Amino acid sequence: MTMNSRVFQIFVKPVGASCNLRCSYCYYLAKKNLYPESSLIMNDQLLEKYIIQHIKASTDATIMFSWHGGEPTLAGIDFFRKAIALQKKHIPEGKNIINGIQTNGVLLNDEWCRFFSDEKFLVGISIDGPEEIHNMNRRNIDGIGSFSQTMRGYELLIKHEITTEILCVLNSGNVRYPHKIYNFFRDLCVRYITFLPLVEQQHGSTTAATDESVNAIDYAHFLCDVFDVWVANDIGKISIQIFEELAITAFKREHTLCIFKVNCGGVPVIEHNGDFFSCDHYVDHQHLIGNINEGTIAEFLDCKRQQDFGKAKSLSLPVYCLKCEVRDMCNGECPKNRFILTPDGEPGLNYLCEGYKLFFNHCRPFVEALRKVWTNEKQNQ
Repeated sequence: MTMNSRVFQIFVKPVGASCNLRCSYCYYLAKKNLYPESSLIMNDQLLEKYIIQHIKASTDATIMFSWHGGEPTLAGIDFFRKAIALQKKHIPEGKNIINGIQTNGVLLNDEWCRFFSDEKFLVGISIDGPEEIHNMNRRNIDGIGSFSQTMRGYELLIKHEITTEILCVLNSGNVRYPHKIYNFFRDLCVRYITFLPLVEQQHGSTTAATDESVNAIDYAHFLCDVFDVWVANDIGKISIQIFEELAITAFKREHTLCIFKVNCGGVPVIEHNGDFFSCDHYVDHQHLIGNINEGTIAEFLDCKRQQDFGKAKSLSLPVYCLKCEVRDMCNGECPKNRFILTPDGEPGLNYLCEGYKLFFNHCRPFVEALRKVWTNEKQNQ
């Protein structure tokens, strides 16, 4: 990949996997075990090194920083004040920086939100639905549901007019309530929503998912039900990530979401100590590319191991996928979910395949209508 075409979004983990919640489905909390003797917080020297390298690796005029966890607000507001000061210190002329943070909202207060507003942060907040649904899985260390604290944080974000996106994890429990969840978000006047399907491979099994994982067909029905309401009432009012990705195919543009891209590898992780991993779902010794104390972000993004990791996504597609009528909408989705067999017994099929086929075929008339309008407009130009 050349300097002119380097596209990436780093999930940087300033406190590693540290979190003040114990969500039952969290896949990242166990990553603490990689650093048993670490304080799990990024020091000031490493923070500056990371920011310098990130800026140098970026080829676009707009540079995006994505702060993740664990729960990144555990780093404290002064950490992020330092980060902003360092960004302003090192940004080249003609470039601008956007910061995004993903939070559970529990620690947010007016001070945090004034800071986010002043520095124009984009804030993602995790809410799984109304109280009884959210609290099924999103609980604190004492087992108490986090809904009231999360909603207090969300209301503060809205009060301070901060661009906010809801991240809703769909699992075996809440996937049964599409209208209840979507209507709840609509009543909150949400502008941006991401529905994230929970898929975790059952320990000790090569082809089974955990009980908490969303069922593929249930996932499809959830998306279809929400899509039908959205098409009828909310186009232009609410942006739903998977629907936006669906629309992209009508205009023959490349997907922006890594799971639907032909190849991946553009969303690596940098842990609190500078370790660079291939992907948020592959934070393990096998996918440790290096440490930014010993190499640079640009080198790691461009190195053969990271490039091969990204290319493996398309090279490992089963024949069943290559013949699929909605392949351009899915491209096999995330490799971490490819652990079931095709109808012919070929390994490597995505666990959600049956659901995606149902959903994407349900939406094909909408996509074809968009494509027809777009084609006519091009011809008339």
